[in-house]
Amino acid sequence: MIAVRFLAGMCVALMFGVSMDSSAQPALKDYPKKPIRAIVPSPPGGPPDIIMRMLAPKLGAALGQPVVVENRAGAGGIVGTAYVATQPPDGYTWLFTTASHTNIPPFNENVHYDPVKDFTHVTLAAQNFGQVLVINPNVPARNVQQLIALAKKDPGKLTYGSAGIGTASHIPAEVMKSMTGTDILMVPYRGVAEAMTDLIGGRIDMFFVGTQIALQHVQTGRLRALAVTGAKRWKGMPDVPTMQEAGLKDFNVVNWFGLWLPAGASPELVARLQTEMVKAMGDADVKQQFETLGLEAVGSKPDDFAKFVSKEAAIAREIARKIGATPAGASK
Repeated sequence: MIAVRFLAGMCVALMFGVSMDSSAQPALKDYPKKPIRAIVPSPPGGPPDIIMRMLAPKLGAALGQPVVVENRAGAGGIVGTAYVATQPPDGYTWLFTTASHTNIPPFNENVHYDPVKDFTHVTLAAQNFGQVLVINPNVPARNVQQLIALAKKDPGKLTYGSAGIGTASHIPAEVMKSMTGTDILMVPYRGVAEAMTDLIGGRIDMFFVGTQIALQHVQTGRLRALAVTGAKRWKGMPDVPTMQEAGLKDFNVVNWFGLWLPAGASPELVARLQTEMVKAMGDADVKQQFETLGLEAVGSKPDDFAKFVSKEAAIAREIARKIGATPAGASK
């Protein structure tokens, strides 16, 4: 999930386990024999889509078969993620998504997969410096404290966009509301692009979005940046304070991106894909683009990623409890 460190101490890591069906495994020397599908469970243009399309050509060249990025958006990532969970663990269907993988289940009763047990964990690919809180310039606030004051003056009047329950745009807003005792109305969208269109058009007031997407609109004056959600300022926006600097003590929310296969994939296959991912992210062009996007490459080992996902799933459940979320995803 988005790593909210002030809650981390309340959570414990879950045990990780997957079943192995050797009959479902291809001989690794014969892999791959056909194109591979990388499922991104969100619309085109969002951070996971951008990252996977950046890596896909390099991974395809290394593996000897095309890696085709396929967007299966819907329900904040549930549709595409659930689809991957039903596929054979033969290495021809990947899942590349964000911290929403662990965020969504505690907030939505319609999730019928387990983010830990129903997937084979390949690698934590990257993480960012947090989201940027951006507002429409017509909102009369120049900093976070002024925005909070507006929200308290007219409860329920301010609106924020959400690209889906449990996503990187939803959790920071709900944590902010919980920490400040404010009532800000959530407006749901199918993805980041739709929410950004309405934010720029003045149909919503605020949105938490990735650094690079925020930067291009802040530079043109179409949006105003108030803060970043991580513990450190992003060098792409050195004048924008962190939420902690803006007065929200211990606020530290970052997004991460990972690669999974359906549960039951062979350790040999997983090791091969993890190795190729690390190599792809080490490419000079990719490293430069990661820096521009405000990302840090990670490339963790599969076992470490499995433990990380288990811990993040536990943190997500605790956040849902702390902000008073109902099973269907609405705040009380």
